Amino acid sequence: MNFELNEEYLAFSDSVRRFAQANLATDALERAHSAQFPWTVAQQLSRQGLLGIAFSEEDGGQGGSLMHAILAIQEVALVCPKSADIVQAGNFGPIRTFVEYASAEQKSRFLPDLLGGRKLIALGMSEPEAGSAVTQLATSARIDGDEVIINGSKVFSTHSPEADLFLVYVRFGPGVNGIGSVLIERGTPGFGIGQPSAFMSGETWCQLYFEDCRIPAANILLAEGGFKKQISGFNVERLGNSSRSLALGRHCFNVAREHALIRRQFGRDLCEFQGIQWKFAEMKLKLESAQLMLYKAALEGEHGLPSAQSTALAKLACNQAGWDVANEALQVMGGMGYSQESIVEYCLRRIRGWMIAGGSIEMLKNRIAEGVFERNFSQRPPA
Repeated sequence: MNFELNEEYLAFSDSVRRFAQANLATDALERAHSAQFPWTVAQQLSRQGLLGIAFSEEDGGQGGSLMHAILAIQEVALVCPKSADIVQAGNFGPIRTFVEYASAEQKSRFLPDLLGGRKLIALGMSEPEAGSAVTQLATSARIDGDEVIINGSKVFSTHSPEADLFLVYVRFGPGVNGIGSVLIERGTPGFGIGQPSAFMSGETWCQLYFEDCRIPAANILLAEGGFKKQISGFNVERLGNSSRSLALGRHCFNVAREHALIRRQFGRDLCEFQGIQWKFAEMKLKLESAQLMLYKAALEGEHGLPSAQSTALAKLACNQAGWDVANEALQVMGGMGYSQESIVEYCLRRIRGWMIAGGSIEMLKNRIAEGVFERNFSQRPPA
């Protein structure tokens, strides 16, 4: 079994690395702490072919693989963590679900701007009373002739302050089979967007409100019975989350390593203390182990969607490794790591959010246990 990337992947990684170092290194710290979405960078990434990497050329993508997309996120994140968010948004999450199931007409309307870095798509899934238990969502969709009437609300929608298009999970009927999704554009009558709220990471989100919001029936992405398809596509989103968690952990590792090489205490380089050496040995082990889990899931998806079990294992490993490494890197750097003069504290805060988003680490453990015992374990009380 070969654990090394092939020559084509290595060449791709090298090209992305050189592009990032030449174009994204400057202002990386300032970009991380800015609340503004970096549209200029998004369009630059689009011109470089880093949005829609694993989408077909017929859809305006690059015709690459999930592994190409993961490598792109990793290489960009090692130079500019904030810019890696753009690569993720252009390859994973709601845009991936959209490309998987949208009609040709829907794609022609929305994909050129999304892949051109001119517009963003956001996901409306979580609700005030439906987070991990997403099947309890209450936002309703009622078909009325050639229109659909939407009522309900959504929370914690990434990119909602800037997005022009929203992929919204809705309920057409009772039960799991009654769940589907629709596409709603900003400015649609009956669609309200609340004031921005901030996560601990500094990233902002807005509550979404739907009050007799009417959209064309042509904006249905997946009708009644589409929930299982949506969740299967959502497994791929977890690879984008995993990639950023691991890459930002590795970024912190690199910054802390340089610090340990030049920082002196008690007349010695910091790296000469055994306690520091052991920290780096443990960090290295966690990064390399999680990397293999991520690559395994990505390669499994080369011929279709990766399994829920593989993506759950990869996300759990990468979330935990990224967090542990960033936390230890900050500790190694002391006050400088804790200060906003360094990007390490930013990476730590970002990684912490990804341990909740895209499936909390507790829900992932439930999913992995189901694979171990080959049984479904409902978290709901008996009927």
